Amino acid sequence: MKKHWWKALGVLLVLYTIVFGFTGEVPRLPILNETIRNLYFHVTMWFSMVILMTSSLVYSIKYLRNGDLLADLKGKELAITGFFMASLGLLTGAVWAKFTWGTWWTNDPKLNGTAVTMLIYLAYFVLRGSVDDPQKRGRLSAVYNIFAYVMMIVFIGILPRLTDSLHPGNGGNPGFGGYDLDGTMRIVFYPAIIGWTLIGLWITSLKIRYQKLLWKKDV
Repeated sequence: MKKHWWKALGVLLVLYTIVFGFTGEVPRLPILNETIRNLYFHVTMWFSMVILMTSSLVYSIKYLRNGDLLADLKGKELAITGFFMASLGLLTGAVWAKFTWGTWWTNDPKLNGTAVTMLIYLAYFVLRGSVDDPQKRGRLSAVYNIFAYVMMIVFIGILPRLTDSLHPGNGGNPGFGGYDLDGTMRIVFYPAIIGWTLIGLWITSLKIRYQKLLWKKDV
């Protein structure tokens, strides 16, 4: 049981985030008002997504180095879970946009970059499904995964900072800092990042275990 402590920690931190995210004190700011609570969900899910996609990248590089099919499997499953977290982040972001910007979607560089990034990763999944040979699929997927990761950084991390954007910390807008992300919020915000990431890793581990059972069945 000791080796599963991180799963229990992930569940506890997410429960902590949900409870205190909805009931804890938050700064009373114009426009944002109570919607600032979404910071515990929307932003932290994106942090989790980036961590999962980075882990997927690492396993893709590992596969290119040694051809280990298990590394290819882990890279794929981490990317799928990362995509799931990105979808949740996009959904919570749309809700936040509706209450602060007045629309579910706007012509914002970061929103458009997110949409393009998700399409790029969808193409990654389609590519994997179109190749039958495991080794060939692993090589093509690993190379494409590296490309997809670079494009993700460009579209959601670099371009929004170089152009006008409504998002905090982009396009000249100040990022969340001491004036809004106060000490009370920090004690929920940082655990939320860890919690969502651990939940994502737990989901990934379950999917990997299931796939390994299928491998044994095929043998």
